[in-house]
Amino acid sequence: MNNQSGILPGGGAVVPFERHELASTGLRDVLVAQPAANEHRITPSEVWRVIVKWWWLIAAITFVCLVTSVVLSLLVQPEYRARSILEVNREGVQVVQMGQIETMEMGDREFINTQAGLLRSRALAERVARSLNLAGNSQFFSPQTPRPVREEQAAGFVQGSVAVNPVRDSRLIELAVESTDPELAAKIANAYGENFIQNNLERRFEANSYARSFLEQRLAAVRKKLEDSERQLVAYAQRQGIVTLNVDTGSGGGRTEQSIDAGSLTSINGALQQARTERIAVEQRLRQSGGSRATTEVLANSTIQGLVAQKSDLQAQYQEKLGLYQPDYPLMAQMRARIQSLDSAIKREVGNVGGALRGEYEAAIGRERQLEAKVNQLKAALLNLRGRSIQYTIFQREVDTNRALYDSLLQRYKEVGVAGGLGSNVVSIVDRAQVPGAPFKPNLPFNMAIGLISGLLLGFGAAFALEWMDDTIKTPDDLTGKLGIPALGVVPRAGKEASLQEQLADSRSQVTEAYQSIRTALQFSTDHGLPKSLLITSTRASEGKSSTALALAQILSKLGASVLLIDGDLRKPTFKGPAGSDAGLTSLLAGSGTVKDAVQPTEHEGLHLLPAGRIPPNPAELLASGRFSAILEQAGAMFDYVVVDGPPVLGLADAPLLSFHCEGTVMVIESGAIRRGAALNAVKRLRAADARITGGVLTKFSATKSGYGYGYGYGYGDDQYTYREGIETKTQIKLSKEANAAEA
Repeated sequence: MNNQSGILPGGGAVVPFERHELASTGLRDVLVAQPAANEHRITPSEVWRVIVKWWWLIAAITFVCLVTSVVLSLLVQPEYRARSILEVNREGVQVVQMGQIETMEMGDREFINTQAGLLRSRALAERVARSLNLAGNSQFFSPQTPRPVREEQAAGFVQGSVAVNPVRDSRLIELAVESTDPELAAKIANAYGENFIQNNLERRFEANSYARSFLEQRLAAVRKKLEDSERQLVAYAQRQGIVTLNVDTGSGGGRTEQSIDAGSLTSINGALQQARTERIAVEQRLRQSGGSRATTEVLANSTIQGLVAQKSDLQAQYQEKLGLYQPDYPLMAQMRARIQSLDSAIKREVGNVGGALRGEYEAAIGRERQLEAKVNQLKAALLNLRGRSIQYTIFQREVDTNRALYDSLLQRYKEVGVAGGLGSNVVSIVDRAQVPGAPFKPNLPFNMAIGLISGLLLGFGAAFALEWMDDTIKTPDDLTGKLGIPALGVVPRAGKEASLQEQLADSRSQVTEAYQSIRTALQFSTDHGLPKSLLITSTRASEGKSSTALALAQILSKLGASVLLIDGDLRKPTFKGPAGSDAGLTSLLAGSGTVKDAVQPTEHEGLHLLPAGRIPPNPAELLASGRFSAILEQAGAMFDYVVVDGPPVLGLADAPLLSFHCEGTVMVIESGAIRRGAALNAVKRLRAADARITGGVLTKFSATKSGYGYGYGYGYGDDQYTYREGIETKTQIKLSKEANAAEA
């Protein structure tokens, strides 16, 4: 088993094939192009191809955009930009609350953004416009326009000309003012900063004024409510006979109201407790005095102590003098009598002390009973008072609440009044705007760069859009990718300096090289080389199929082979036979004459022509009769190769009928002229007729125009050859001298 593969001219690949497959399955199944999966694949080479193809469109669009940017830059009125920088310090916002004045802090970013928003406000723009009297400037506004309308327009002009740009990671805000007048731009920028500072101070003052007014209203309302509640409290106390006193609580200097009964009960209850304590003490002393004479009360009595001391002193003297005198001695008797009188006095004093204790005890009991009765009386009165004081307490609580609220509001009112005119300004001007010395618009280099970039983008976009919308067959790869047939080669587009015969006569011409490459590719299309019978057809007319048929037939004849060129286009023949002769393919199909009689020799050795003959009214019926197959067999027996110049495929049934009988079919497609749908439909019609499509030939190909890098053979010095286009028109091949003589 021998495998063969090759590279077709122009980059088209011949699919590897096996000889035994060719013999069994035929050309149609073998010559299937590479799959169209890569049809829409974008590669750098494809991009470069599009750029090379449409370079003139890209250059034109780029040039137009560049010129437009320059013209617009020169036509635009110059604009100036003045800048000033403001510093905004962070501040706390005071909010009046019922409890205390608190400071609500906001973040730096939020604060700076808030100030930037205030700078962009419409109210500030109107203030700046009024401060500069822009509405009265006749340079901008017509005096006939009403004043409110001019002020509105001036505010819009100011607001639209100012750009507020907070400086990142700082508390600075840049004000940029754009205007066609440099001095006006600087004035607006400076006026913006000054008016913003004044507006900020006014807003702070207005906030304090509003707070004072609010507090005054609230104070008046709360004061009236406090007075009403106090009147209700006093009136109820008078009706119920409730009398209260302000009493020091003793804790932190606080005072509270207390009723008289409650105060009396407190004091009398304390006296009762003290009386009970004293009664218990007297009772204890009385009990002690009843059990022993040497009681504490007796020993503590000064009189008794003096008498006891005198007695002790006399007893001491008596004992001392017993050593000198007899007991009955008068002095001793006097001393004994003195001692006895002292004992009697002591006994009397001890009796007096006991009587005093009993009297004190009885007095303590009486006082205790009196106080206890008073306490019980006050308890009953206090319980009655508490029942009557429930509503009083409610009134008292309301009075206390209103008084606390009034005191708090009064304190806040005084604080706002003191701080109303104080407070530092949070905005200050760092740099004042200077009159700009040069305009910042238009920036010609920048605009030219934008125009250049825009032109390139638009140009590339237009090129790729046109390429995307253009689905014509333009390159050999399109034959494989879009139609699914092998690319046999391409024939270049040339000028009108030389005819096809002249080009084919020169073996060094590009056209000759192109057809030589096509002939070489056809030799590898079957297992036995070039197909014995070959149909040349196209999608529509004027694509170069007749030129291709003539070129292939002539090249094969130059190789020493005998070639028969059959003009199979019975509707619009291209090749003409001898004048006055009707012999041709039509007559053979009609059953008159033989191939040998209808064939005409030409000036090219080995090349013979079978003209179409008389144009029949029903070409398709003649071709479908089956006679054409017999004609091909006769021609194949007489000649080495038979080349049939067939009619176009679309709209006619002739080409599919001819392709069924020919061993190979070549599709000729004009580069960039046939849409993919039409060409693909033609291929499908041929395959539906069981045609063996050998491949496709791309004619009138321009490598520069299509952007497809494709070479045509080797170079031969400086000689340049072209061929005349339009070979599809009626062409008469010169017959041999013998035929001319016979015709004469």
